Amino acid sequence: MDSVPLSNPQPSTLPHRLELRGITKRFPGCLANDAVDLVLKPGEIHALLGENGAGKSTLVKIIYGVLHADAGHILWQGEEVTIPNPAGARRLGIGMVFQHFSLFDTLTVAENISLGLERPGPMDALSQRIAEVSERYGLSLDPRRHVHNLSVGERQRVEIVRCLLQDPKLLIMDEPTSVLTPQEATRLFETLRVLAAEGCTILYISHKLEEIRALCDTATVLRGGRVVSSCDPRKETARSLAEMMIGTELSTPERLPQGVAGAPKLQVRHLSTTSDNPFATNLKDISFDVRAGEILGIAGVAGNGQAELMAALSGEELVPDPKAVSIEGRPVGHLGPRERRQLGLAFVPEERLGRGAVPELSLSENALLSGYAREPLVRSGLVHFGRARSYAERIIGAFNVVTHGHRAEARSLSGGNLQKFIIGREILQKPRLLVVGQPTWGVDAGAAAAIHRALMALAQDGAAVLVISQDLDELFVLSDRIAVLFHGHLSESRPTHQTSVEEIGLLMGGLFNHPPDEDEEVGRAV
Repeated sequence: MDSVPLSNPQPSTLPHRLELRGITKRFPGCLANDAVDLVLKPGEIHALLGENGAGKSTLVKIIYGVLHADAGHILWQGEEVTIPNPAGARRLGIGMVFQHFSLFDTLTVAENISLGLERPGPMDALSQRIAEVSERYGLSLDPRRHVHNLSVGERQRVEIVRCLLQDPKLLIMDEPTSVLTPQEATRLFETLRVLAAEGCTILYISHKLEEIRALCDTATVLRGGRVVSSCDPRKETARSLAEMMIGTELSTPERLPQGVAGAPKLQVRHLSTTSDNPFATNLKDISFDVRAGEILGIAGVAGNGQAELMAALSGEELVPDPKAVSIEGRPVGHLGPRERRQLGLAFVPEERLGRGAVPELSLSENALLSGYAREPLVRSGLVHFGRARSYAERIIGAFNVVTHGHRAEARSLSGGNLQKFIIGREILQKPRLLVVGQPTWGVDAGAAAAIHRALMALAQDGAAVLVISQDLDELFVLSDRIAVLFHGHLSESRPTHQTSVEEIGLLMGGLFNHPPDEDEEVGRAV
């Protein structure tokens, strides 16, 4: 069903690309959008701000036709319309890049992109278009690769390229830089500015407030489903924007001076991996320690071996030499995730839905998934559901997770609230070693501060914490030491106070001493 025009205004009444009037959306026990008004102009880059659960995702899903409003009106270029579904939105000229990816793992990049296009054309021609667009916008992609082999950052690129191929008049971006390096984000901003200069409207959702200030012309702030403020973000500070979002003074975490680090909790010695997957990044002679009471940060561009390192540390992938990974001096390279958890390891994967939590299961069931190993949730092989519920409620309370209760499905939570739940589930087990990937990906300023405080407190209590992140600002806030992963090689770690973002950025580009890969030698020869 196409979008249905409800009125026929004269051209002189078409100053706005999109106008929302009184948009209201209710869910059981929740008023997600409460009479929201919003005006988007041609060529404008407009930020939509708010805490996790403020109603941003619901509102943009209504614009994109995924959800339908209970009340209110949508005007597209001055003409009132209904948007029955995403296909109708795309026909109007509305494109959207979602925070959570809508990709099929078993299909190639080109096949996934073709599913989102009205007329994809021959696959060879589409693959050529994908290569051209990805090259033009600095979003490197191989159309032939299968999605299950892609890193989180590379999957984000697929979503962005698929949207750009549709030549949208309104482009909705939901946390587009959450898995991009600063250099990639800068290139994306250049692309968005070019699109805006050509008349495309950008509706931009991000919790990175400094990039909002650098990129956006206007900002609308939601709190509790209502519009509470509109401003020019270029005239605000990141702190003032955050305080508009949360409605109170922002409490930012402060890193306490590190004492003397204790004994190593995690030791990695000459860790190398070899995968049958031709697109995997093999790890090459990686060695490092994480000691009690410290936080080690590992930076790097997506696809440089982060997924392989986390799999080797968590036990999802066993390594040939058991001594390559040790927990408190005990070789564990041959042990699986359950045995490593019993030795004190807790683990937060970078992908929330599907790996960190099962979307269709309730929060109490998701709490049980990893909590059973260290919490008294299972006895004599039987699940104690009352304790599982209590454990989930403890997580919800301790980490201020906005939800309808322990019975809520994981997929019903906003990204930031689900992240708080997953991290809380691991931290409340009081692990001696925590490995966490992208801890605040897509999380608002208040939730990010809460997560950072929790990680710092865990280290202060004597645990060893390893944070793998692409967010350099985050790593400089959290870490005592920082190392960089590049093409499967790990740099020497540096004390945070003795380095800079610029120096770490150079290391992320591979400017540190390591034996050259075969493909690097070939590149030099060419």
